[in-house]
Amino acid sequence: MVGESTLQMLPARIRAGSVIIDGSLVIPHPRPGVVVFAHGSGSNRFSARNRQVARTLEDAGFATLMLDLLTRDEEAVDQQTREYRFDVDLLGRRVIAAIDWVSGHADLSGLPQVCFGASTGSAAALIAAAERPTAVRAVISRGGRPDLAWDALPRVQAPTLLIVGGRDDAILDLNRRAMRHMLAPASLAIVPGATHLFEESAALNQVAELALGWCRRHLSTVHR
Repeated sequence: MVGESTLQMLPARIRAGSVIIDGSLVIPHPRPGVVVFAHGSGSNRFSARNRQVARTLEDAGFATLMLDLLTRDEEAVDQQTREYRFDVDLLGRRVIAAIDWVSGHADLSGLPQVCFGASTGSAAALIAAAERPTAVRAVISRGGRPDLAWDALPRVQAPTLLIVGGRDDAILDLNRRAMRHMLAPASLAIVPGATHLFEESAALNQVAELALGWCRRHLSTVHR
């Protein structure tokens, strides 16, 4: 079971071009790396699903940064028009800004980073990984849309884990196509019986354990 973390969550304010985006940062001691979470369409840094995954990683010692990829004003517009949620180039630039912010943070500088993306956030995570290959050592996608980052996929160097629900047929097909388009090592993990939001009993626990295993596997030789 995923436990409740007692670690303190700190506010983060990150400049991304002409705007400031908000984040929530947790820094365990010691820490083998940092996991940057990019949320999907219609979600934000308070996503209960991603928080559950983050707690497992934090309990294992990984620092986490949960992001609001949209400002409050943009989110309000998006709720009405869906104008921003599929603008993966914009979302990707904001994940890049977060990666650069982590690289310059006094307590995190030099640590390897993992990008964890959900839904459309997975496309943003992959775009950012392609642009910051030195900082980003692994990518994890949960129920993601990697196909939306099609042009960036061949440039991703980080090992990538694509986690998809076994009953999420359309997304499963898109992930298989995207994986064939990638040059980096990529693995597809199917959670049996799970649908797109992984609402089924224990489905998110499986996602969390898969994510933790991927982080340990690919950061074990590069941490301080």
